[in-house]
Amino acid sequence: QVQVVESGGGSVEAGGSLTLSCEASSRTSVAYPLGWFRQAPAKDREFVASIAQNGLPYVKYSMQDRVTIFRDNAKNTVYLQMNRLMPEDTAIYSCAASDPDYAGPNYAPPAPYEFTYWGQGTQVTVSS
Repeated sequence: QVQVVESGGGSVEAGGSLTLSCEASSRTSVAYPLGWFRQAPAKDREFVASIAQNGLPYVKYSMQDRVTIFRDNAKNTVYLQMNRLMPEDTAIYSCAASDPDYAGPNYAPPAPYEFTYWGQGTQVTVSS
Protein backbone atom coordinates (compact mmCIF):
# COMPACT_ATOMS: atom_id res chain seq x y z
CA GLN A 1 0.00 0.00 0.00
CA VAL A 2 1.29 3.45 -0.91
CA GLN A 3 0.28 6.61 0.89
CA VAL A 4 0.36 9.82 -1.10
CA VAL A 5 0.17 13.08 0.83
CA GLU A 6 0.30 16.56 -0.65
CA SER A 7 1.18 19.80 1.08
CA GLY A 8 2.01 23.38 0.25
CA GLY A 9 -1.23 24.64 -1.20
CA GLY A 10 -2.68 28.00 -0.27
CA SER A 11 -3.65 31.42 -1.51
CA VAL A 12 -1.36 33.65 -3.51
CA GLU A 13 -1.70 36.78 -5.59
CA ALA A 14 -1.32 36.68 -9.33
CA GLY A 15 2.31 36.75 -10.33
CA GLY A 16 3.41 34.97 -7.21
CA SER A 17 5.00 31.57 -6.71
CA LEU A 18 4.12 28.42 -4.86
CA THR A 19 5.86 25.10 -4.33
CA LEU A 20 3.78 22.01 -3.67
CA SER A 21 5.21 18.89 -2.06
CA CYS A 22 4.09 15.30 -2.26
CA GLU A 23 5.39 12.38 -0.28
CA ALA A 24 4.75 8.86 -1.51
CA SER A 25 5.48 6.42 1.25
CA SER A 26 5.29 2.67 1.56
CA ARG A 27 6.98 -0.20 3.37
CA THR A 28 9.56 -0.49 0.62
CA SER A 29 12.18 2.05 -0.38
CA VAL A 30 11.33 1.90 -4.06
CA ALA A 31 10.99 5.12 -6.01
CA TYR A 32 7.67 5.62 -7.77
CA PRO A 33 6.93 7.52 -10.94
CA LEU A 34 5.02 10.55 -9.65
CA GLY A 35 2.73 13.09 -11.21
CA TRP A 36 0.67 16.19 -10.56
CA PHE A 37 -2.80 16.83 -11.89
CA ARG A 38 -5.25 19.63 -11.22
CA GLN A 39 -8.96 20.14 -11.41
CA ALA A 40 -10.70 23.48 -11.40
CA PRO A 41 -14.41 23.84 -10.58
CA ALA A 42 -16.60 22.56 -13.41
CA LYS A 43 -13.59 21.48 -15.42
CA ASP A 44 -11.99 18.15 -16.21
CA ARG A 45 -8.87 16.97 -14.46
CA GLU A 46 -5.78 17.93 -16.38
CA PHE A 47 -2.16 16.87 -16.38
CA VAL A 48 0.40 19.33 -15.02
CA ALA A 49 3.70 17.46 -14.74
CA SER A 50 5.22 14.10 -13.94
CA ILE A 51 8.63 12.73 -13.15
CA ALA A 52 10.24 9.38 -13.77
CA GLN A 53 11.94 7.27 -11.13
CA ASN A 54 15.33 8.49 -12.33
CA GLY A 55 14.29 12.14 -12.22
CA LEU A 56 13.43 12.75 -15.86
CA PRO A 57 10.65 15.36 -15.91
CA TYR A 58 7.71 15.88 -18.22
CA VAL A 59 5.80 19.14 -17.95
CA LYS A 60 2.67 20.14 -19.82
CA TYR A 61 3.87 22.11 -22.82
CA SER A 62 1.87 25.26 -22.09
CA MET A 63 3.31 25.45 -18.57
CA GLN A 64 6.96 24.65 -19.27
CA ASP A 65 8.06 28.26 -18.94
CA ARG A 66 6.85 28.58 -15.36
CA VAL A 67 6.53 25.10 -13.84
CA THR A 68 9.34 22.86 -12.60
CA ILE A 69 9.05 19.38 -11.18
CA PHE A 70 11.85 17.69 -9.27
CA ARG A 71 12.23 14.94 -6.72
CA ASP A 72 14.23 13.83 -3.74
CA ASN A 73 14.25 10.04 -3.72
CA ALA A 74 15.84 9.92 -0.29
CA LYS A 75 12.69 11.57 1.04
CA ASN A 76 10.27 9.88 -1.39
CA THR A 77 9.10 13.38 -2.20
CA VAL A 78 8.29 15.24 -5.39
CA TYR A 79 8.05 19.01 -5.65
CA LEU A 80 6.06 21.16 -8.04
CA GLN A 81 7.38 24.70 -8.28
CA MET A 82 5.01 27.12 -9.97
CA ASN A 83 5.96 30.68 -10.87
CA ARG A 84 4.04 33.63 -12.32
CA LEU A 85 0.78 32.13 -11.12
CA MET A 86 -2.45 33.27 -12.74
CA PRO A 87 -6.07 33.14 -11.53
CA GLU A 88 -6.71 30.36 -14.04
CA ASP A 89 -4.23 28.21 -12.10
CA THR A 90 -6.75 28.06 -9.28
CA ALA A 91 -7.62 24.40 -8.74
CA ILE A 92 -7.22 21.41 -6.51
CA TYR A 93 -3.81 19.93 -7.20
CA SER A 94 -3.48 16.19 -6.72
CA CYS A 95 -0.39 14.05 -6.61
CA ALA A 96 -0.32 10.47 -7.80
CA ALA A 97 2.10 7.55 -7.82
CA SER A 98 2.43 4.97 -10.52
CA ASP A 99 3.47 1.36 -10.18
CA PRO A 100 7.29 1.27 -10.11
CA ASP A 101 7.29 -1.63 -12.59
CA TYR A 102 4.88 0.09 -14.96
CA ALA A 103 7.19 1.26 -17.72
CA GLY A 104 10.78 1.47 -16.55
CA PRO A 105 12.85 4.10 -14.73
CA ASN A 106 12.96 6.62 -17.59
CA TYR A 107 9.25 7.04 -18.11
CA ALA A 108 7.20 9.93 -16.72
CA PRO A 109 3.51 9.04 -17.18
CA PRO A 110 1.19 11.83 -18.39
CA ALA A 111 -2.23 10.21 -18.16
CA PRO A 112 -4.39 9.65 -15.06
CA TYR A 113 -5.03 5.99 -15.89
CA GLU A 114 -1.29 5.33 -15.57
CA PHE A 115 -1.37 6.15 -11.87
CA THR A 116 -2.53 3.81 -9.14
CA TYR A 117 -2.27 5.76 -5.90
CA TRP A 118 -3.74 9.21 -5.38
CA GLY A 119 -3.55 11.81 -2.67
CA GLN A 120 -6.45 13.86 -1.35
CA GLY A 121 -5.35 17.00 -3.11
CA THR A 122 -4.37 20.47 -1.99
CA GLN A 123 -6.15 23.71 -2.90
CA VAL A 124 -4.32 26.44 -4.77
CA THR A 125 -6.11 29.78 -5.09
CA VAL A 126 -4.68 32.60 -7.13
CA SER A 127 -6.30 36.00 -6.73
CA SER A 128 -6.14 38.76 -9.29
